[in-house]
Amino acid sequence: MTYQTINPYTNEVVATFPDATKAEVDTAIAAAHTAFLTWRETPFSARTAVLGKAAALLRADKRRYAELLTLEMGKVIAEAEAEVDLSADILQYYADRGEALIGTEKVPVAYAAEGEVEIVNEPLGVLLSIEPWNFPYYQVVRVAAPQLLAGNTILLKHASNVPQSAAVFDDLFAKAGLPSGVFKNLYLPHVLTEYVINDPRVRGVALTGSEEAGSIIASYAAKAVKKSTLELGGADAFVVLKDADMDKTVDWAVFGRHWNAGQVCVSAKRMIVVDEVFDEFLEKYRAGVAALKSGDPLDPTTTLAPLSSQGAADKLAGQVKRAVAGGAQAETLGDPVPAVGAFFQPTILTGMDSKNPSYYEEFFGPVSMIIRVKDEAEAVAVANDSPFGLGGSVFTKDTKNGEKVARKIETGMVYVNHPTMVKADIPFGGVKHSGYGHELTNLGIQEFINKKVIDVVDINAAF
Repeated sequence: MTYQTINPYTNEVVATFPDATKAEVDTAIAAAHTAFLTWRETPFSARTAVLGKAAALLRADKRRYAELLTLEMGKVIAEAEAEVDLSADILQYYADRGEALIGTEKVPVAYAAEGEVEIVNEPLGVLLSIEPWNFPYYQVVRVAAPQLLAGNTILLKHASNVPQSAAVFDDLFAKAGLPSGVFKNLYLPHVLTEYVINDPRVRGVALTGSEEAGSIIASYAAKAVKKSTLELGGADAFVVLKDADMDKTVDWAVFGRHWNAGQVCVSAKRMIVVDEVFDEFLEKYRAGVAALKSGDPLDPTTTLAPLSSQGAADKLAGQVKRAVAGGAQAETLGDPVPAVGAFFQPTILTGMDSKNPSYYEEFFGPVSMIIRVKDEAEAVAVANDSPFGLGGSVFTKDTKNGEKVARKIETGMVYVNHPTMVKADIPFGGVKHSGYGHELTNLGIQEFINKKVIDVVDINAAF
């Protein structure tokens, strides 16, 4: 693999970086383990100070950090700045909460247990964090912030098309006061990934990526008997019930499908609309998508970015072609996208059913699958007819019924009257082929700690 910055707006190669050698990997693992032995004993106050300083540094130089995101993966500048803010929020969340998230827990003694029992939360050690390109800062921080607070140390293997965004974190954390070795970005080639996981000093791996990549990494971790968490693909259902506020629903549908150019695991990929309001929804949705403006992602008037790479655009085009061959109807919308760059014309797919081989695929880009259903019950059935189970949403004026419907949808997250959200203080995680484990909040920090039981028994107690 080659670590390169290629501007998706121009398809120009900006910079290339060499893969890490085996010797460099060995040095990084050794440094991370040595740093762990000290970092795990570092007071929580010192750990939270680093996280808080990192958050402040991101906010103080938001535009510069955002422009790097736009350069490397084409994100429109307003969304890039929002990602910087979100990353800072996550760092600050853990800085503010500190030890309270993983403090010692007293266990009430009952039945046959003796002594004073407590659960102590201890870090595992060196972790490998494997992250994707679609949110180059946020994906790193949502693992790094809780795990650094927990006392673990981290080796980062980022996506090959965002090498400069990856390198940001070595500099950011160093400026925030993180000791050397506690966090290290590695331009790790695929051929050395299993080598890192097999090292006995590496105690866990967190991956966000494709279903295929997750399967490979999970198998490496399982063979090495290491803890792993996986956040994989999604095909989020966007369920529209007959009493939905249609104008607000359509606005959220257009946003939910097209933010980050539709390259979001929790993007609203499947619009499932009950028959009574299907025609109205489709008409207004067409108009909303057609109004999106493609162009220079640094231009504040641009609302639809290029995809992350020409390869991604070509892959998406192939998926649409196969869907049409399987019986779907494809309709393109809006003004023509620029001919240069990794742009993709917004497309609506209708007439999709489970007989179409593309029906169960994840479309990573501005392609909307719109499905007509008879009623609420069929909407739930269609929502659950997916190999994925990441997020989803239900739109209705009756929020109590919306919650009932949400409980029937088989995913890790469901929102009523809002597309799946990503916030610093909301847990993130999925089920089925969308992976396992959680990130963010108290759930995220628990993933890579040893919950050690200590029972202190009075030596003078009766035998």
